[in-house]
Amino acid sequence: MANSLQGRKVLVGVTGGIAAYKIHFLIRELVKNGAEVQVIMTEDAHQFVTPLSLSTLSRKPVYTDFYNTEGTWNNHVDLALWVDVMLIAPCTANTLAKMATGLCDNLLQATYLSAKCPVFVAPAMDLDMYAHPTTTENLKKIEGFGNRIIPAEEGELASGLMGLGRMAEPETIFRHLQQFFSTENSKSLLKGKKILITAGPTFEPIDPVRFIGNHSSGKMGFALAEAAADRGAEVILITGPSSLHTTHPNISLHAVISAKEMLEEVFKYYENVDVAIMSAAVADYTPKYYSDQKIKKKEQDFMIELVKNPDILKTMGEKKSHQLLVGFALETQNEVEYAKSKLVQKNLDLIILNSLQDSGAGFKRDTNKISIFTKEGESKVFDLKKKTEVAEDILNVVEEKLH
Repeated sequence: MANSLQGRKVLVGVTGGIAAYKIHFLIRELVKNGAEVQVIMTEDAHQFVTPLSLSTLSRKPVYTDFYNTEGTWNNHVDLALWVDVMLIAPCTANTLAKMATGLCDNLLQATYLSAKCPVFVAPAMDLDMYAHPTTTENLKKIEGFGNRIIPAEEGELASGLMGLGRMAEPETIFRHLQQFFSTENSKSLLKGKKILITAGPTFEPIDPVRFIGNHSSGKMGFALAEAAADRGAEVILITGPSSLHTTHPNISLHAVISAKEMLEEVFKYYENVDVAIMSAAVADYTPKYYSDQKIKKKEQDFMIELVKNPDILKTMGEKKSHQLLVGFALETQNEVEYAKSKLVQKNLDLIILNSLQDSGAGFKRDTNKISIFTKEGESKVFDLKKKTEVAEDILNVVEEKLH
């Protein structure tokens, strides 16, 4: 993805909450990615962070008051017109209430009320304050004004309590801003589309301790989800067990364990999506019997009877109406033959072939080597690339098909 923040003007409003210390990391990342950052602090914010540290990172003077010591005016109207996007982080309950009621008693509030640009708000407060009806109402109210809320997260709070109210992490806030500019600039055919993507393995339980699984890490599916979301798509990512996670605001993440669970989750959304890309390595078989207790080791050999899992991809092909359906084939022999056969048998529009015979491709790796076959008989072969780049290649072909 091209750097969507390059040359963008971002105004960061810092208010008086303990989470203000995190804003340094965000400002550094914004500047590093080419954004021009101007900081406004409230008076109370000075109790938690210093203007010196924020001006050093932003490379601009930090404003708090309407007037400088030299008697010059920090013009809130000019600031509001200059900026491409405004972020208030952390947003305390006090500042939130002022935004909801239009109270204007400081430079930050005056600039906010003058702003015609998009405004992002990252609330931060203790859990009881965050759960209070007035906070809930104020968040709904300012969202109704067109502000974009970056929800607070759950975790340890300054009070020592655990709960909802932590300001979103700097990388999460950064991703929201990055995605906003990326989508604004995007001319992708995926912009505004709903895309269902599956990722990772499935685990088929034998007993409470053991399972049948495979080596899939989910890296390809997550790369596809991130790339599609960066192009402006609304992504539903259904993943089997994986250590990966995403904070992308355009991705709705759904975790499952078994093939049966993945089938159920897929068909909650399949009817209403435009594109489905099934990159998960779903187990073909599952134990016929599940033991509620751990199976003890025996002296003799132990046999597990397996039964076929539902074929998720084939079922999707049978129920396909308007969706563009993309499947994956991981093969070790007769690769092209098997992939083309799967394309026809499962009523797919595209199939992505990768082979364990190719060095650098396959499970757990950061790279992959693919070939793409279409139902019209077209084929494209790609070199070994990073999975993030492979995802872009796949989505480019998807866009060609949509066009």
